[in-house]
Amino acid sequence: MRYRIVPLLVTLVLPSLSLAATSGEITFEPEPGAIVIRADGKPLATYVYEDREILRPYFKDLHAPNGAAVTRNHPPKEGVDPGDHATMHPGLFLAFGDLGGADFWRNKANVEHAGFVEAPCVEKGEGRFAVRNRYVAEGRVICEEICEYRFMVRPSGFLVLWDSTFRSDRSSFSFGDQEEMGLGVRVATPIRVKTGKGGRILDSQGRRNEKAIWGHKAAWCDYSGPAGDAFAGVAILPDPGDFRPCWWHVRDYGVMVANPFGRDAFGKGQKSQVVVKRGEPFRLCFGILIHAGASEGSVDLQGAYEVVKDFFRR
Repeated sequence: MRYRIVPLLVTLVLPSLSLAATSGEITFEPEPGAIVIRADGKPLATYVYEDREILRPYFKDLHAPNGAAVTRNHPPKEGVDPGDHATMHPGLFLAFGDLGGADFWRNKANVEHAGFVEAPCVEKGEGRFAVRNRYVAEGRVICEEICEYRFMVRPSGFLVLWDSTFRSDRSSFSFGDQEEMGLGVRVATPIRVKTGKGGRILDSQGRRNEKAIWGHKAAWCDYSGPAGDAFAGVAILPDPGDFRPCWWHVRDYGVMVANPFGRDAFGKGQKSQVVVKRGEPFRLCFGILIHAGASEGSVDLQGAYEVVKDFFRR
């Protein structure tokens, strides 16, 4: 799909989206440098595209359908949350420790918001928008990214579809080999495994927690735990049509990253360098399921993965 830059300021476009919330409907609310996303009037997440400390876009304040927070407070609350990696793990994010030789994960290079190529809109209860991001290091543009987001309410929870295409018409570029590459989420403090209150990490192979999952490939991975009156969490469901299955960088302290780049970093072979030739597209797609059920196992994660596969085939 091709997009064009929307010529109006987003703050002028968004007020037309103040639709009355109906059952299962997604709505958008503009804030300076951010968009608040709601489902049926309840908080879902906030997309932040301008931040002086975190030099890349991200989602913060993800909530499950029961209203429970499933990502760590951002910024972390003193006395409530561990404060480690505060500017590297803001919530839900796509980041790369080595893209074109620059470190966008640790905010040593800048992912610039270059505009909305599709303004936030709602159709048949589903919401979507698309952005153009520019990856810049020391004044040099390494590549551009068109990223389309779709938000929908499903019986299993809130489903986000993340579709990113990278390209450069200037020169070839490459993705390096590190643990810190890919789509990540920092979960809410109460559902961390390390908290010891029943949180767990589960992959598609049935493996559980950091020791069993870290560095292994799996079709999907989920991080969940007791939250309010439910068992809630976040599942990352990578598109099997991507260039390579993901290894999983998971930690009991609360982070989960789907990483298709870190072959050597995870001890699975020779150091990898994924080269994207000038003018050619490179696509990464993920589903993110934000869910809550009566108990562990009440949400069909494999079924959600099959739904995501079907969406990306369309």
